[in-house]
Amino acid sequence: MQKGLNIVDLNVHTLKGIHLNFEPGQCAGLTGPSGSGKSLLLRALADLDPHEGRIWLEGIEINDIPAPQWRQQVALLPAESAWWHDTVGPHFDDVPDAWLNTLGFDPHVMDWEISRLSSGERQRLALLRLLVRQPQVLLLDEPTANLDRNNIQRVESLLNSYRRSRDMIVIWVSHDMEQLRRNCDPVYVIEGGRIDRLECDTIAEGGKA
Repeated sequence: MQKGLNIVDLNVHTLKGIHLNFEPGQCAGLTGPSGSGKSLLLRALADLDPHEGRIWLEGIEINDIPAPQWRQQVALLPAESAWWHDTVGPHFDDVPDAWLNTLGFDPHVMDWEISRLSSGERQRLALLRLLVRQPQVLLLDEPTANLDRNNIQRVESLLNSYRRSRDMIVIWVSHDMEQLRRNCDPVYVIEGGRIDRLECDTIAEGGKA
């Protein structure tokens, strides 16, 4: 059986013929100019947008199971997450207090009104909402864009700890090459309809983004 996430001849938007393989526990970075197709690629992997080609997760092809079931295992954290209840708590079945603490919250956050949350608080809570579902693949679209340095460190710490303990695959979109260098191997760049792997020395120098 194939292990991890396997992508063969994927076509989405201006990206054509993408072939990528991600192993369990791997954190891969993805960067490139705005409008190059990074977010569209993530949406295709989550079966949210039309695409051509084949995608497997642990040997199961994307077309062989219902889309909602696929998205339970291949979960997307968009740049802006939706909230459909007035308070935080109803969006969660359960969340470990240790995770809340790692991201700078205490259990009382479950009583907070969504309207009072800052963009950074929404971002961190949306991440927790996905992690409690225990996906096999986490697709991150600029997950720390609205966070200060301290909260960026909190998010990176939780993600790396969780990924290593669960062998979760992470595909991390960011314009911050230093962040990708800290957390990801390999790192890919999308530009001009192509996706290419950056060499280690290129990443260390700040890459192309």
